Amino acid sequence: MTAPFLSLTQIRNRLILTARAILRDHRTGPDGRCPACRTPDCPVAAAARNVLNAAEEVQQRSTATQPTKPDRDDPQQDV
Repeated sequence: MTAPFLSLTQIRNRLILTARAILRDHRTGPDGRCPACRTPDCPVAAAARNVLNAAEEVQQRSTATQPTKPDRDDPQQDV
């Protein structure tokens, strides 16, 4: 499937899967350096973590329900 036919949720899920795969590939070794980049602070892993944090933030924001205002036209129900 190509991107114009994907829903926003599918795009988000693909970004998450890609970021997780990158973090697996750029896991720090016993010497504290990334074996793929050979640097102590891997910029690729940092970018992947940023993607995961942003995707999590969007998910939390989209699942939060906004308080509803009572509609004047709806009859009040006794509880």
